[in-house]
Amino acid sequence: MTQSQRFRLGWLSAIAAAAALVGSAALLLRAPARASILPPGALAPTANQRDIARKVAGILNEYQYSHPDINAHFSHLVFDRYLHFLDPEHDYLLASDVQGFAAVYRNDFATLIEHGKLSPAFLIFQRFKERSQEHLKYAISLLGKEPSWTGNETYQFDRKHAPWPANTAQMNALWRKRVMNEELSLLLAHKTWAQTAALLRKRYQAELHRITQISAEDVFEDVMNAYALTYDPHTTYFSPMSSEEYRIEMSLNYQGIGASLQMDGNYVTVVNVIPGGPAAVAGTLKPKDRITGVGEGKRGTITDVVGWRLSDVVQLIRGKAGTTVRLQILPAGEHPGGKEQVLSFVRNKVTLKAQEAQSKLRTVTRNGHTYRIGIITVPSFYEDVAAEDAGEANYRSTTRDVLRLLLKLEQQHINGLILDLRDDGGGYLPEALALTGLFIQHGPVVQLRERSGRIEVLDDPEKAPVYNGPLAVLVNRYSASASEIFAGAIQDYHRGVIIGQNTFGKGTVQNLIPLDRWSRQPVDGQLTVTIGKFYRVTGQSTQHRGVIPNIVLPSPIDPKLVGESALPRSLPWDTIGAVPFPIATGAAAVPSIRTLQQDELAHQQHDPNFQWLVGDIRLIEAMRAEKSVSLNLADRRAARRKRDAELLALDNRRRAALGLKPLAHSRQIGGKNDKIPDVILDQAEAVMADMIRLDAQRAAPQVARGT
Repeated sequence: MTQSQRFRLGWLSAIAAAAALVGSAALLLRAPARASILPPGALAPTANQRDIARKVAGILNEYQYSHPDINAHFSHLVFDRYLHFLDPEHDYLLASDVQGFAAVYRNDFATLIEHGKLSPAFLIFQRFKERSQEHLKYAISLLGKEPSWTGNETYQFDRKHAPWPANTAQMNALWRKRVMNEELSLLLAHKTWAQTAALLRKRYQAELHRITQISAEDVFEDVMNAYALTYDPHTTYFSPMSSEEYRIEMSLNYQGIGASLQMDGNYVTVVNVIPGGPAAVAGTLKPKDRITGVGEGKRGTITDVVGWRLSDVVQLIRGKAGTTVRLQILPAGEHPGGKEQVLSFVRNKVTLKAQEAQSKLRTVTRNGHTYRIGIITVPSFYEDVAAEDAGEANYRSTTRDVLRLLLKLEQQHINGLILDLRDDGGGYLPEALALTGLFIQHGPVVQLRERSGRIEVLDDPEKAPVYNGPLAVLVNRYSASASEIFAGAIQDYHRGVIIGQNTFGKGTVQNLIPLDRWSRQPVDGQLTVTIGKFYRVTGQSTQHRGVIPNIVLPSPIDPKLVGESALPRSLPWDTIGAVPFPIATGAAAVPSIRTLQQDELAHQQHDPNFQWLVGDIRLIEAMRAEKSVSLNLADRRAARRKRDAELLALDNRRRAALGLKPLAHSRQIGGKNDKIPDVILDQAEAVMADMIRLDAQRAAPQVARGT
């Protein structure tokens, strides 16, 4: 096994850990001094942190793939990203704060970090801290009197591209509306005004307390990631504490619910749900859900956690295996003040064992014919490297598990196979190569180009395929990295049909570098560095564009929000030379893609579940397009009733078409006695049935015709 085959490809873990460093909490100062003199009592960088900054800059300059020039433009990007980390919604700093600091530091902000001169960044943080305390005290002062809910004001909750308020009057007006919106969200959750005011007062006071708990290490982490992530979205710095969190996530050796979290403004937000963990088994927690409260046990009081530090929320969620934790969440796509849900999970030890590939057998009837379709779900590309290195014969890996499941399915006489790689964020490269080898004739799978321009071609390790029958690979926008290598090879070899949504588009490889190798300090954290790019055997990169399915299906995942193309400073798509590879022929080759596309389109038009999915996505997109909400209580209640009525009508149309009993209320949708269909998997099964039929027709002997 080459060193390049050892590289970790799991993009979701890197993003989750990197984002966790980014969003500690919000803070602010006064006009920047020309000399970066920190006021008495302010947090200040340590000598070791200044040394680490210089080390990180040296490592990135030597090893990072894109090696950009550290010039004024790069400094502008680092400066702007640091401000975004501190104040992503532009509701803490004043325009004068930003302009004052920019005039002094923006042109050489990156150069200052390179040389370990971190005081300017800490000075900006101090201003942020002061502004945060100022605004939160103002918010608390607003809770003394219930406002009128009959006006026609609106609150713009999406302010990422809005200008910073010009003065204190504009900032107070913004915070007045922000507080009103948070009050409304609680009133809509059937809280009284007294309960609402008490809860928000407690929330804001807790935020004030947490601001005082922010450490120099927290600030340093933000500074270094503003610098590192400007190289590319997967080059990140991990503090010693975050390094431990990263180790836990990679080893999956902790007791909790199995979810990666990050800060997004005032909300702790779900990045991904770890396959096999309690949250994944429950199936109720989704990426981009925002956690607004945590309750211990089945009946314990739910503690409001809006504005809490990420580490504090994580500690509340984690606990002894077998105990119950309840999460109050604002679902993905819901605007602030929208309808919240309470989800219950039984904590458990999240282990690699829980992420093993799973299989099931489905029987599908199509055009009067019945087909047996095997489905293997691959949640990640895992391998117990330690057990392999120790010489254990039965170490666990994705390829070994899939092979075992595949042989079992073939004993059940399947007519076709679907590999479900939805939400598979990647894993170990050798597993992507080996799994590909189960389905193709021996040959190259992927090319790796290093910073120097050297290209390494990586072959599958199998001498011959194990399965030659009809094959489909199901993907979505969360399918990334190793998943894209596998899907791209299957598509390029014409070995199978790719179904679903464009994949994530992560075509880069990272190396993990412990920083204590460069220091006398025992623990300095670690750095993930992008050191190369992957290319398909055709020479096309998987970077940025991902793998484009042969059969495209709708998805509620918005590609403008999720994917490599949505990440700042992502490396571009490009091409290198192709390498020779054997295209599948005969029974192993895919049938006519155009025929499959036409058959699937016809099937969609007559499938009530598919029409329901399209309608549901339309409602989600309409809500996603909203950037502001009304501050009129009656209007908000009416809007909620309207949305509930739309959801109910949409679902009841589906149920009527299927001959099912209608529901009386939208809250029954997906409830205990109502199973939401997996429409995308159903469509993949329909495509597979058509593939089996076309294969049978292709294999049938041709009858000679007389003249």
